[in-house]
Amino acid sequence: MDRLEDLESFLKNVDEISELVKELNTSDAEAQRKAVEKADHYISVLEVDEPCRTKINKTMINTNLPSLPAPASMSPQNNPSVSLVLKDKGNEAYAKEDYETAVKYYSDGLAELRDMQPLYTNRAQAYIKLGKYKEAISDCEWALKCDERCLKAYLHMGKAYLALRNYNESRSCYEKIVEIEPRREKMVKEYLTQVDSEEERDSQERSAREAFDKGEEKATTVPQLLEKLSRPKQTPLYYCGGLELLSQAITDCTGQTLFRLNNGISIISGNDMLKSCLLPRSRESYTQEVCVSVLKLWRVVCNGNDENQKMLMTCPASSQSIVDLLASEHTAVRAECLALLCLYSQMPRGRGLAVDNLNVGMLVKNLMACISNPKHQEENTALTILENFASDSKFCVQLRDVFTESVSVPFAAMLKSLSGSNQHFLPILISTIGCLARDEVIRYNMAHCPECWEAFLVTMKRCSVAEYNEILYPMLGLMFNLSTIPSPVIQEHAVSLCGFCLDLLSGNDGGIVTRAIGVLCTVLPQSLAAVQHVVQGGVVRTLHRLLKGAGQTTVKYAIKTIAVCTAASQLAREELVKSGKRLSVLLGLLGSSCDEVVSGNAALCLGHCLQVEGTAGDLLGTDVVRLLLRHAAGDARRTDVQRNAAVALGRLCQTEPRHMNQLRELHGLEILHSCMKLIT
Repeated sequence: MDRLEDLESFLKNVDEISELVKELNTSDAEAQRKAVEKADHYISVLEVDEPCRTKINKTMINTNLPSLPAPASMSPQNNPSVSLVLKDKGNEAYAKEDYETAVKYYSDGLAELRDMQPLYTNRAQAYIKLGKYKEAISDCEWALKCDERCLKAYLHMGKAYLALRNYNESRSCYEKIVEIEPRREKMVKEYLTQVDSEEERDSQERSAREAFDKGEEKATTVPQLLEKLSRPKQTPLYYCGGLELLSQAITDCTGQTLFRLNNGISIISGNDMLKSCLLPRSRESYTQEVCVSVLKLWRVVCNGNDENQKMLMTCPASSQSIVDLLASEHTAVRAECLALLCLYSQMPRGRGLAVDNLNVGMLVKNLMACISNPKHQEENTALTILENFASDSKFCVQLRDVFTESVSVPFAAMLKSLSGSNQHFLPILISTIGCLARDEVIRYNMAHCPECWEAFLVTMKRCSVAEYNEILYPMLGLMFNLSTIPSPVIQEHAVSLCGFCLDLLSGNDGGIVTRAIGVLCTVLPQSLAAVQHVVQGGVVRTLHRLLKGAGQTTVKYAIKTIAVCTAASQLAREELVKSGKRLSVLLGLLGSSCDEVVSGNAALCLGHCLQVEGTAGDLLGTDVVRLLLRHAAGDARRTDVQRNAAVALGRLCQTEPRHMNQLRELHGLEILHSCMKLIT
């Protein structure tokens, strides 16, 4: 009982003692002297009125005390195991969105162990969910006392300050994360963008309210028109006129903000008459005009206004209508819908909102329908939208499961129907599909899509008859990327594909020639029949000629293609030996190329050619031993280069022993021995 009385007495005097400590720590000497006298008097009073069981020697008061240790070191309670159990229980409650219970468990854990940093940050996170932002900030500050580099503390503190509209402090917290861990820059950039958006929204709403309070005509017109539009059971003409007037009245950010502050989105989305007009299959004559007016208004209020874009896209009724109306039979409705979607597609934040809230599969399916039936310039806008969204990785991920149905099949149909009516937009469409195919799942699906490869063949055949180079160029690039993935479909069509590519090598367009060789070097490894077909067609001679004066990319693809052919065909090896005196082109690539792919494949081709009788003897007196030895002994990042050079060197000396003399002179035997691990 005595202990409880002592505790109550102590708690009753805590505030007074705290004030004394502050006065003792002041830099003012006179104030310190008075504080010492006051402390002496206060202690003497305590000794008389409430005698303490522990006597204190107060000979001297040191006003420059060192920092006190963390609270836990002074606490009699220090039970980590109990705190961990309570933390786990708090996490379970948080996961169930029972934030009050989570706070209780975290608090109980801190009562057991006061310097457990995760308990502070977890409780701060729960406080944020409860809207207790000041408490969250306090917990984050305690967490930083436990660990000054605690990223979670700065993150939650940034969120809490943002909720309190203290934008500068919020930015400082987020920027501190990058200082501590620079690799978090991308994440922090997103948070800083959010701070900027919230600050901008706050400023817009403050300005709009001020304009309304002043009674400015523009500011009062928007709420008045919205009030009239909220009236139910009016005629379609009434609503159509009101929507048009409202679109004309909203001419700046203030008008857009007042539309939002007066619940403009929900007023329109909640009106039964307007909702019925937004159904794609409505056939009444008045629905088209009302629908166009609504879409036009949405575009006006969202243009350049992030917050309005967010409100419109997160409203289920409006987001569903936007996708559905793309399939409307009315041209004006589709045009307005495309214009609105184009607005969203232009900026990363707008694209993110659309991807998070729209049915991406249905959206793309409807966009492809607009593209495949070109009229009224709709295909250009639809293409722009698809092209903008293709750069968004999240968009591609959501498209994976429906890609074949929504994209591949209609895309293949458009390629097969190549004509003057669609040739103007097909190059952009092919490039856009190529962007989508950067996603590994989409690329895999396309590589295994029979419709796509059949369409490629049909289009290549048509391009060989008519001049469609502007279509052929991007299509070959797409085929090259897809054919890097082995596929039974590619194997099935490999002979025809490679035959068309071989024909293209005689053309004058260097870009198309390079890409055609690229397709050859990726498709040929998948089909021995295709190799035999192109070798008989003279591919080795053609590529050997191109190796002499082509650019780096062309040389890389060409030497790789020749390596594939010479690996599988004796005829290819003989053709290569005949094509150049003493394999001078291959030796030139080994001596001059800085590209390991080129030098590695050149060494591989040389090794293949040594299987042709007499080739090794013809190379006596050349630098072949030195060149191969240099690559075998080199520090190439690709071990293939060293292995290919070592194999070619070994085969050279085995076939023509006289090369051994130069090998010994260059101490090459030791180098070959060290390469054995690569060969085995």
